[in-house]
Amino acid sequence: MSHTVHPYSHRLGILRDWKSRWFSPKGKFKEFLEADVLVRKFLEKKLKGNFVADIEIERSQKHIRVIISTSRPGMIIGRAGDGSQKLLAEVKKLLEKKKLLPAKMELKLDIKEVKSPESNAAIVAEMVVDGLEKRLPFRRVMKSMLEKVMANRDVEGVRIFLAGRLGGATMSRTEDRKLGRIPLQTFRADVDYAATKAVMPYGTIGVKVWIYRGEVFDKDKEGQK
Repeated sequence: MSHTVHPYSHRLGILRDWKSRWFSPKGKFKEFLEADVLVRKFLEKKLKGNFVADIEIERSQKHIRVIISTSRPGMIIGRAGDGSQKLLAEVKKLLEKKKLLPAKMELKLDIKEVKSPESNAAIVAEMVVDGLEKRLPFRRVMKSMLEKVMANRDVEGVRIFLAGRLGGATMSRTEDRKLGRIPLQTFRADVDYAATKAVMPYGTIGVKVWIYRGEVFDKDKEGQK
């Protein structure tokens, strides 16, 4: 009971769905997994600063669909959709180079808009990183971010945790700020979690964000569907 568990995997099959959705034929699992990891790493690096919330991958017998959830879809899609076409071509080229895209398989790219970015942990973590990399005081960044997140009607609690050479100090330390409540042990509690890092001239600062969006019951799930 006392072990630390990832809030996302803790709720898989209860509130959360898998980020990669496919069944592999015999002997293809390693190949599919390698392709998924490669695509995720490439897109995370390529779309840094575009406030990407999630990257999901679906496979069927005829196509691979990559779904990118972001609060700034216009920046990725570009004028007349040329940005998304260019990104699709780059992902296709990467998979073909590693021989991970079968000849008959079609690659598709979908871009979804996140309606409430301040209640999404991955986007909030990116905003904190953005503030830290602009050399803003870390306490001010944390305080303003907590207030901005709690201003959302659907958010009931938020916690931001920083670790590293905060403020350029010689010794690394941790700083923690919390508003509201975050019930990590409750399965029906909709807790969103993200971990990332800010790359500073004197080292990296780890950023973790937890956002509690209330409890989800069966009737709420049916309504969402």
